[in-house]
Amino acid sequence: MVNDGDRPTDPADRRRFLKMTASMAAMLPWLTLPRFAEGKPAPRPLGPMALAAARHILWYDTPAAESNALREALPIGNGRLGALVGGDPAASFLYLTDASMWLGERDVMLGDDGQFDYSTAHFGSLVMLAKLHLSIEGHDAAHITDYRRELDLGQGYLRVSYRKDGVAYAWDVFASHPDDVVAIHLSQTGGGAFSGSITLQGMHGDTPHTEALQEGTPAAASHFEGVLANGLKYAANVMAVTASGTINSDAKGLHFANCGTLSVIVCGGTNYTPDLARNYMDASLDPLKLAVQKTRAAAVQTSTALLHTHVADYRALFDTMRVDLGTSTKTQRGMDTWTRLRARAAAGAPADPELEATYLQYGRYLTIAGSRDRLPTGLQGLWLDSNDSPWMADYHNDINIQMNYWLPDRAGLPSCFDPFTDYCLSQVGAWTAATREHFNDPRNNYRNSSGKIAGWTVGISTNIYGGGGWRWHPAGNAWLCNNLWQHYQYNPDRAYLARIYPLMKGACEFWESRLLTVSVKDPATGRMRDVLIDDADWSPEQGPTDAKGNTYSQEWVWDLFENYRQASDLLGKDPGYAATIAQLQARLYLPRVSEKTGWLEEWMTPDNLGETEHRHLSPLVGFFPGDRIRTDNSPPALIEGVTRLLEARGTGGYGWACAWRAMCWARLGNAAKAYQLILTNLTPSEHRTNGTAKNLFDMYNLDANADAFQIDANFGTPTAMLEMLMSSRPGEIVLLPALPAAWAAAGSVTGMGARGGFQVDLSWKRGKVTSVTVRSVGGEQTRLKFGRWTKAIALRPGGSVTLTLS
Repeated sequence: MVNDGDRPTDPADRRRFLKMTASMAAMLPWLTLPRFAEGKPAPRPLGPMALAAARHILWYDTPAAESNALREALPIGNGRLGALVGGDPAASFLYLTDASMWLGERDVMLGDDGQFDYSTAHFGSLVMLAKLHLSIEGHDAAHITDYRRELDLGQGYLRVSYRKDGVAYAWDVFASHPDDVVAIHLSQTGGGAFSGSITLQGMHGDTPHTEALQEGTPAAASHFEGVLANGLKYAANVMAVTASGTINSDAKGLHFANCGTLSVIVCGGTNYTPDLARNYMDASLDPLKLAVQKTRAAAVQTSTALLHTHVADYRALFDTMRVDLGTSTKTQRGMDTWTRLRARAAAGAPADPELEATYLQYGRYLTIAGSRDRLPTGLQGLWLDSNDSPWMADYHNDINIQMNYWLPDRAGLPSCFDPFTDYCLSQVGAWTAATREHFNDPRNNYRNSSGKIAGWTVGISTNIYGGGGWRWHPAGNAWLCNNLWQHYQYNPDRAYLARIYPLMKGACEFWESRLLTVSVKDPATGRMRDVLIDDADWSPEQGPTDAKGNTYSQEWVWDLFENYRQASDLLGKDPGYAATIAQLQARLYLPRVSEKTGWLEEWMTPDNLGETEHRHLSPLVGFFPGDRIRTDNSPPALIEGVTRLLEARGTGGYGWACAWRAMCWARLGNAAKAYQLILTNLTPSEHRTNGTAKNLFDMYNLDANADAFQIDANFGTPTAMLEMLMSSRPGEIVLLPALPAAWAAAGSVTGMGARGGFQVDLSWKRGKVTSVTVRSVGGEQTRLKFGRWTKAIALRPGGSVTLTLS
């Protein structure tokens, strides 16, 4: 069915749906698929569900307004399918998004300036899959009491509870990864009942079809399917089941009456596949058949079994890290989340360390909910409120997607990094072809002056079909490779390194073809010498668009070459080419400190050619996330230049920019400035200002009448918090490098990832480390450091050691 306004009404569609549902009635209850197009059993935990202490909960005493869904609705997700949930018993909504629901194409289209066509029509956009509305008759605000809406981060599900006429009602809502569905279970204690309606609305001109199902228990279903203009097939199905009462259907949706309990199961997806050879679409995959299959398989399970399975699967990830930053007051604990957030932001307010620990854990929750399958999180993750998201909710390769993936390894969630790796591997063939065919287009002012071309690079924006958007971004390949390489440093796995090695080599080949030779005066000798610099380029996202040798590119090329050389040595591959890269690396021009400003230069000039307080910290990528500039072995004048530039950039601005600044201040050991930036990001967003919304999404002010949700700050801020507690690089783990006074009294964190192949548990009191446990996940040697205290550690893989400090 093609969504161009010409929709067939063939009764064969109804017969096809009935045939699918009838044939699936006999399916085994374990026939569920964690990835939309794959199948394997969903394991069912044995015994009662283990309950975690309710330490990290977002809660509210009012439902989310649908008109303000992106700021108020609570997010759930299973890594592929996400939803924003309203929670109003009288008129609740779920806004559903599948990670692969993308408009757009693979074919590169360049404008008159040689840059990418960055339009929704060609580049595309992540768009919504469906809206689900669920209404309960007579359960409006005027007739209920004790309303509470909460997201339990420890258990990974949302609960709505209230009372009506002496009866306690509850809704449990969650997105199950094992069963690959969104589930809503309505229950009550005290003799109450549910009557109301369910509607499933497609977002692309879809016509829903409903059916009553007579298979032993009252049930009904509604579905739609369609095809986007680019050929992507999609579908969604919702099924309602009850053990008592009635469920019927008509053209308006599903209707239930006098139900003691009600289960609503939703599934949907596309025929996207991460395979260039199939043009990223699997023609043999039937999204409607899969959606029906999964809803039916989940519906035959008890609601307890579904929830138990989900919580066990979720907690296997979430419980890898525990965070205690100190004790909040009883008054603070008694506030709902929005009131508490506003109270913390008030002038002179006391610290609220438990709130800040919850914010950190919320970043981990969003990581688990948004990043478990083949596609990574983009600018908004899995949570949209329309088909017209700012910047197409795409992948930005000049900070945003990289920041999204700084958190998993540090936060005990290394498997949640896999979608980033899988994405790069699935796209690099298309990126390589686009680079070869279009990068040296004479209209592209970033083209290689040499006329040579090799390897691959990307646009500032990318979609899921190998396409690029906005402008060419030569150094984007090196930054993507930095993320891939650092994941290896956290989790030393030669098989993984062998998978990413071709990407790293291809990026090196691109830069081998691109670098220019120029003569500069050596400040140490006063003599001229030849160096290698980047060709005409742009320091994101400011200043001249044709500057050569900008600091951002020079640092990333040095980093790429350094990491490639190590990968080549570890794998014993291409030693001759690694030697060539070593020679190129030795000739790279390295940035200097400006004699005019005292800052680390952003361009090959002592002059500032851009905005002093620009949001990007492009000149500092060699300091963070890179490792070339280090406080322990770089010249003091260079560290001073880093510090002065960081001061000049300021402490305000967008959430992701504040998070990046906080990480840099943490590396400089300045706890006060790093913590102030954390608090800046926790400032409530009111009247469309930058800051944190009611649901803790980070909001980005666009203008007086508009703002945007950008999830990178929700990942970057927790990353900064962890960097304040521990920083690492191979061979060194620094404990409490920037512990703020607000967390200093006492605290602990378990399960932090450390580069070199280790996990660390850490406890402190009165600002001093009291105990540390180091476990090897492949690492063998490192050195612990706290202040002047150091300790060399030698472990075998799988071994651990615990040290107590007096």
